[in-house]
Amino acid sequence: MPRVCYASKQFTTGTLAIIEQANEIIVEYAAQGFDLTLRQLYYQFVSRDLIPNRQNEYKRLGSIINDARLAGLIDWNAIVDRTRELRSLSHWEAPSDIVGACARQFRVDKWEGQEYRPEVWIEKDALIGVIQGVCNDLDVAYFSCRGYTSQSEMWSAAQRLIRYAEDGQTPFIVHLGDHDPSGIDMSRDITDRVMLFMEHHGYDPASVRRLALNMDQVEQYDPPPNPTKLTDSRANSYVAEYGQESWELDALEPTVMAALIRDAVESVRDEGLWEERVAEELRGREQLQLVASHWDGLQDYLGDVDEPEDDED
Repeated sequence: MPRVCYASKQFTTGTLAIIEQANEIIVEYAAQGFDLTLRQLYYQFVSRDLIPNRQNEYKRLGSIINDARLAGLIDWNAIVDRTRELRSLSHWEAPSDIVGACARQFRVDKWEGQEYRPEVWIEKDALIGVIQGVCNDLDVAYFSCRGYTSQSEMWSAAQRLIRYAEDGQTPFIVHLGDHDPSGIDMSRDITDRVMLFMEHHGYDPASVRRLALNMDQVEQYDPPPNPTKLTDSRANSYVAEYGQESWELDALEPTVMAALIRDAVESVRDEGLWEERVAEELRGREQLQLVASHWDGLQDYLGDVDEPEDDED
């Protein structure tokens, strides 16, 4: 866990206490397999009544975390920016390395033959890291809507859902978004546009379930509230139903989000078919690993094979 001091900083006793608390939260989440965005860390401070829920406090915490990382007091890997990442090609030292990697990565489509075909859609890019682990474990496709899903992506999604339907499966979308005027409306928007595209081609629309953030979850988990943005064109109807407060999905515990997704997906899964596919996947991995472990012998064999002679006329 790299703590590297790039710049010497002087901290007050109060600021050091905040840094210590941040590290305690970081360690707690790391033990559960999660890293944190700055926004998620901020909501942990708010939910534990360590700081008030105000924009200036968010900026202040960000400044403290930035200085603490530069001073070598907070692990550089602990706070992540999930909206920006470097992409590059993979490289290998030898053919046996890639065969071994393939053995670990070999997967069969474990939803093949199932009645339902689930996907997980989430409002924010910054939360992809929270749902990635559970979605991979469940072999479920997932993506960030980035607010209201673009028309291009929605049309492409509908074509994918239609292919599921053509294979005899019922497409099942679970959507997670903020509990605010636009966040609530996004679930409605997804439902309406999926219906438009699928019904036009003669297919029943996919089942869309708003999984979070819902009012019963707000009441159960008590995430810190924010003032509703009255400039939002949907604010009047939202305020009439829910009042002046709204809640961000980021404030929900990652473990809670993962559990909600797991429960929703497993509720439509045929466990017998699932276990059959898991066993098939394991057999494939074992076969590939066997090839990787005997690569030297296979290479010698291939090297001994003579080039075929050209046929004589």
